[in-house]
Amino acid sequence: MMLKPALLAGLVFSAILPSACFAGDATFRVLAFYSTNVEFDHVEFAEQAIRFYTEAARKDHFEFDTTTRWDDLEAKHLSQYQVVLWLNDFPHTQAQRDAFQQYMSHGGAWLGFHVAAYNDRDTKWPWFVDFLGGTVFYGNNWPPLPAKLVVDDPAHPVTHHLPTRFTAPANEWYIWKPSPRLNKDVKVLVTLDAANYPLGFKDTLTAGDLPVVWTNTKYKMIYMNMGHGDKIFTSSVQNRLFEDALLWLTRGD
Repeated sequence: MMLKPALLAGLVFSAILPSACFAGDATFRVLAFYSTNVEFDHVEFAEQAIRFYTEAARKDHFEFDTTTRWDDLEAKHLSQYQVVLWLNDFPHTQAQRDAFQQYMSHGGAWLGFHVAAYNDRDTKWPWFVDFLGGTVFYGNNWPPLPAKLVVDDPAHPVTHHLPTRFTAPANEWYIWKPSPRLNKDVKVLVTLDAANYPLGFKDTLTAGDLPVVWTNTKYKMIYMNMGHGDKIFTSSVQNRLFEDALLWLTRGD
């Protein structure tokens, strides 16, 4: 895959930058994992997410580190961080999976975007399926399109700054089976508005319950369906959701 020169330069630059850190001022530490050898639209998202959370770290006083080394998913390294982000990929070895499972089972926090939650019959990671609320990837719309979203719980700390309805920028929207809403431990925070159906041209979503932001209350975790392409951070409303989700994971209230 050929990366655009500007994007490649940005990713290399972000990889060698020191973390967004403020000596004596940081209240928590965040580690974001991403990959550069994945689908180009997912690389674009990761680049913009790194910029967004680097700025949020300055504003909200936390330390933000990034890595493309998925082998950093190991116990000693993870113990330094209160929150782990997966921006555009997921563990590919059993050792990485085991370390993440241990981290989450002992009080770690996770914020995952879009393809970070991808799993199917070939994934063979039952713990992760349970972690997501018992749901498996089922399909998606294509091409990426804006969509109307409904906030299920406007009082929740993750969504309390949002209007009850808003339009999210263009994204490839995933649908999951069974709906995570059916799991008693899952709290759905944002859902695709049924008014969007049919959504797509080549691949079309025509019906069904489609949560796009949720938490499995057995863990400190949030999953965000958003994360495809370079339009995701063009909405100040949605950006507030991304920021508040991270801050909530550090508090756990």
